[in-house]
Amino acid sequence: MKFNLYGTALAAAFTFATSAAYAEVEVQWWHAMGGTNGERVNKIADDFNATQSEYKVVPTYKGNYTETMTAAIAAFRANEQPQIVQVFEVGTATMMAAKGAVYPVEQLMKDAGEPFDKSDFLPAVISYYQTPDGELLSMPFNSSTPVLWYNKDALDAAGAKVPTTWDDVKAASQKLVDNGMKCGFSFGWQSWVMLENYSAWHNMEMGTKENGFAGFDTEFTFNTPTVEARLDDIASMQEGNLFQYGGRRGDSLPLFTNAECGMWMNSSAYYGSIKGQAKFNFGQTMLPLDTKAASAPQNSIIGGATLWALSGGKDEQYKGVAKFMTYLSSPEVQAWWHQETGYVPITTAAYELSKTQGFYDTNPGTDTAIHQLSLNQPTANSRGIRFGSFVQIRDVINEEMEALWGGTKTAKQAMDDAASRGDALLRKFERTVK
Repeated sequence: MKFNLYGTALAAAFTFATSAAYAEVEVQWWHAMGGTNGERVNKIADDFNATQSEYKVVPTYKGNYTETMTAAIAAFRANEQPQIVQVFEVGTATMMAAKGAVYPVEQLMKDAGEPFDKSDFLPAVISYYQTPDGELLSMPFNSSTPVLWYNKDALDAAGAKVPTTWDDVKAASQKLVDNGMKCGFSFGWQSWVMLENYSAWHNMEMGTKENGFAGFDTEFTFNTPTVEARLDDIASMQEGNLFQYGGRRGDSLPLFTNAECGMWMNSSAYYGSIKGQAKFNFGQTMLPLDTKAASAPQNSIIGGATLWALSGGKDEQYKGVAKFMTYLSSPEVQAWWHQETGYVPITTAAYELSKTQGFYDTNPGTDTAIHQLSLNQPTANSRGIRFGSFVQIRDVINEEMEALWGGTKTAKQAMDDAASRGDALLRKFERTVK
C-alpha cells in the first residue's frame, strides 16, 4: 500500500477531527471530602471514567461543607458553577430556595432518558430531599446518622455495660473514670447529635410547620424543659470528668481513639477513621434513650450530604451527570462506599449486597445506623429538619451550647437565646424567598 504526503496529512487531519468529535465531556464535581474519604471520592470518579469514554467526571475538593456550599453559590453568581456540588443536609432549604440555580435530579434523570426508580432508595434517606409533592431534588451520596461509639475493652475493664439509656451513660462514665480513664464520654457535631437527633429520637419537634417541611414561616420550639434538663445534666457531668466537650465537628475524635474517653457520640461515618486509629476493641450501638422524655425511641435522622446538579451547563454535560448518578447509586459502588466509610447505603440493594457479602457478620454493629433510621415510620417530628439559613443557625446553637459548657449560661438561657436568635435568621431567610 502506497501513501503520499497529501494522503498522510489527510489521514492525520481526519484522525484529529475524529478524536475531537469524540472528546470526553467534562463534568465538574465539587465536594467536601478531605483526607481518606477524598481519596475514595477520587476512586469513584476514576472508576466511573474507566467504564466509558464519553464523559469524564472531575472531582475537586473545595473545603469543608460550609466552604464548598459558599464556593458553589459564588461560582453560580459568576456563571462558573460546576455541574455537581456536594451540599450537607442542613443546606437543603437554602438550595430549594435558590430559584433557577438547581436542576432537580429526578427531572434531570428523566430528561436524560436515564432509568431511575425512587423505590430503590431507603425511604429514611430520600424523604429528607424530596419536595412536598415527592420530587427528589438531589442524589443521596454520603448519608449518616449519629451512634454511640464505645471502647469495649475499657467498658469491660471497668465492669460497665453498654449503655441503652442516659442513666446508663452516666453510670458507665463514672465507672470508666473511677477505673482511670480521663473522661467518660464526649460528642461531636453537637447541634446535630444533641438537639436535632435528640429531638427526633424522642419524637419531639424542633420547630413549627413540621420542622420546616410545611413552610418557611416556621419558628423554633426546641427550648423546652425536657431538652434543657438533659443539657443541664450533661453540663453537670463535666465535674469529675464524666463528660468532656471537645469541639463542634469531629474535633473530639482523638479523645475517643486515643482512649481518653470511653464513649463518643457522633456520626456512623467515622467508622473508617476509628478502625484505622483505635488500638482497642470498639463497638457502636444506638443512641441512648432519655427515659424522662420518652418510653421508647422513635428514629434518628440523617446527616451527611447529597449531590446537587446546578443549572446553566450543557445538555451533554447533564447526560454525563445522569450516567454518573446511575453508576454512583449502583449496589456495588454503594456497598463499597458504605463498608469503607460507615455511611449508610442509600439503596436497599446495596444494603442487601453488604449482608450477602457477610460484612455485618464480620463487622458486628456496622448496621446500627440503618436500624436506627428505620426503627419506626418517621413522624412529622422525626422526618428531619428543613429550616432556612440553618448553616448559620447551627453556628448560633453551637455558640449557645458552648456558653453552657463554659458555665456562663444555664441550659434554659442558652436554649432560649438560641431559639430567639435562630428565629431572627428564619425571618430574614423568609423575606429573601418571598
